Amino acid sequence: MREEYDFSKMKGEKNPYVDRLREEVTLQLGVDVVEYFKQMSEVTEIPYQNLINLYLRDCVEHHRKLTVKWAS
Repeated sequence: MREEYDFSKMKGEKNPYVDRLREEVTLQLGVDVVEYFKQMSEVTEIPYQNLINLYLRDCVEHHRKLTVKWAS
């Protein structure tokens, strides 16, 4: 393997599958929820949007069900 490569003439190509990987949505989240993930972001050095996505992905993979008990 060479010690040095010349990438100056290389043409960059966009990933043709990038549109299938993510979908942009608008969510109304509580201020406290956003603040929580932003604080986690500072500790983990992962963008807070990615942390929210990772958490939701974990819920999907483990088929987590939300249980809500409303005050009567």
